[in-house]
Amino acid sequence: MAGILELLNSDLGKQLVNGASRETHQPEDKTAQVVQMALPLLMGAMKRNASTPDGAAGLMGALDNKHDGSLLDNLGGFFEGGVSEEHKVDSLGILGHVLGGSQDNVVGALSKKSGMDSSSVMKILQVAAPIILGYLGKQKKQQNVSSQSGIEGLLGGMLGGGRKQQKKQQSMIEMLLDGDNDGSVVDDIAGMVLGGNKKKGGGLLGGLFGN
Repeated sequence: MAGILELLNSDLGKQLVNGASRETHQPEDKTAQVVQMALPLLMGAMKRNASTPDGAAGLMGALDNKHDGSLLDNLGGFFEGGVSEEHKVDSLGILGHVLGGSQDNVVGALSKKSGMDSSSVMKILQVAAPIILGYLGKQKKQQNVSSQSGIEGLLGGMLGGGRKQQKKQQSMIEMLLDGDNDGSVVDDIAGMVLGGNKKKGGGLLGGLFGN
């Protein structure tokens, strides 16, 4: 199953980072750092929402109707001339649904860990949210997922690791989502999901930029 690391190291991941970098006028390496920390948090929040029947039904409805993966076929159009106001409004709705009252905690933690201002972090999340949902929608369609347990399993598989590691990383994600956390667990979450290799110029960032 394609996971977060595969997504980020793919052409799609590079387009996401490049487009978010242009949208925020932030360096690509710094943008990539925020993206690699943000994706596990967003997927973990989706997984938490999908743990209830209503949350799972809402997510699957969104994936079937609006976020079926077709956006990924024309990402150039998504970024062309800057992300449109329509997409920005849609993204705010996605983030509001996925993160709820945890949005400020997530933005604050990512800002603190990356050294990037909160406004730019929020813009990166706005760019990433519909792309992540589109990617999830495409995976859902390819694997013919149609149940609550199926969508939870799909998200868990994309986060990676065994059952014990998934339980631990989900607990850490929810600790950040639920509390006024200073962001100290963000590196641990990203490390668990991405293999812990986040050295400058190597690992994930090296894969993203061909170093």
